[in-house]
Amino acid sequence: MPTVKLKPKHRPFCFSVNGHVKMLRLALTVTSMTLFIIAQAPEPYIVVTGFEVTVTFFFIVLYILRLDQLINCIFWPLLDIINSVVTAVFMIVISVLALIPETTTYIVLGGVFGLVASVLSIADGALIYRKLLFNPSGPYQKSAVHDKL
Repeated sequence: MPTVKLKPKHRPFCFSVNGHVKMLRLALTVTSMTLFIIAQAPEPYIVVTGFEVTVTFFFIVLYILRLDQLINCIFWPLLDIINSVVTAVFMIVISVLALIPETTTYIVLGGVFGLVASVLSIADGALIYRKLLFNPSGPYQKSAVHDKL
């Protein structure tokens, strides 16, 4: 009687740690953008946070619909790490610029939420990088020293 190998159950993106971090990052960036819009902050603050909201939402939809496995000509984890680093840099710059003059309470709150979103962006990039180290794909894979003997 042939044995049937059961496929390991896939854990949905929404219930993973990476999914929670990415959705929390999206919520904080949307909050920051909303506060900048309410306070009528300078346009670059709104544009940069709006761009980050759009790109983060794109990655969430990509991972929820499993399009990263369907479109395999692009190395999505590397693109996600680059996005996390760029997001962190832009959000830190925008948040510090929003916090320096202390014009209105809403702009200061938007800057604080932006700083927290940038910390989550760094954490998101670190989680993806850690996942890449434990699951290398490609021709080079690390092996233990005792395996070579």
